Amino acid sequence: MNSQRSIFAKMGVLVQRLRGIESGLSSSNLKGCLLALVSSAFIGASFIIKKKGLKRAGATGARAGVGGYTYLLEPLWWAGMITMIMGEAANFVAYVFAPAVLVTPLGAMTIIVSAVLAHFILKETLHKMGMLGCLMCIVGSTVIVIHSPQERSIDSVTEIWHLATQPAFLLYMVAVIAVVLVLILHFVPRYGHTNILVYTGICSLMGSITVMSIKAMGIAIKLTIEGTNQLVYPATWFFTMMAITCVVMQLNYLNKVSYSFSIF
Repeated sequence: MNSQRSIFAKMGVLVQRLRGIESGLSSSNLKGCLLALVSSAFIGASFIIKKKGLKRAGATGARAGVGGYTYLLEPLWWAGMITMIMGEAANFVAYVFAPAVLVTPLGAMTIIVSAVLAHFILKETLHKMGMLGCLMCIVGSTVIVIHSPQERSIDSVTEIWHLATQPAFLLYMVAVIAVVLVLILHFVPRYGHTNILVYTGICSLMGSITVMSIKAMGIAIKLTIEGTNQLVYPATWFFTMMAITCVVMQLNYLNKVSYSFSIF
């Protein structure tokens, strides 16, 4: 009898958790999830298209891996760039509907899309460790989505500014900028063409700042559309400039890593 009661008790706890998951993924969060997945598909495909464009441009001019910009004249690279912009636009809107802790992990699905397309289009081999990494991305993203917290209501972009100027986050920002500068000034000239972690490290660190900036921009636009003008606050423009700067830097080093190394 005790064992049966224990089983029924565990089943009751499981049902409660499932109900919590269902309520946690509200209509707004669900829209954000779907947009994030669409974004991952577009961005993942854009990496493949842009790499083909980079290879084509590198055959006739200075390679992107050594600082060349002839790819700017390559239509195929621009096709990949437009695909990425479409994906980033969907990602931007996703941040409006869902919390960053829910949207950001779903960006890992980009890896799955790129891995599959790289195998069939670029003829790059995905080894067992790469497959394991893709599986871990799927499992990790699923766990985070299931247990994502509810987003607190934000009534003004100045609230985000207040959170962003807390000592803990400022310390994090200083640490990120310092590490990025060390990577760019010291490690890129020496190891950038031989170690993929240098370029990807720069992109990942800058991406952590991009997420916060994009989220602030999304909230500012959403509140402005709803009737509370956020364009009058300097913080809105500060986050916008920060997002643009970070995105441009990430695109520059993504082009370098795409040309210098295989996708997977």
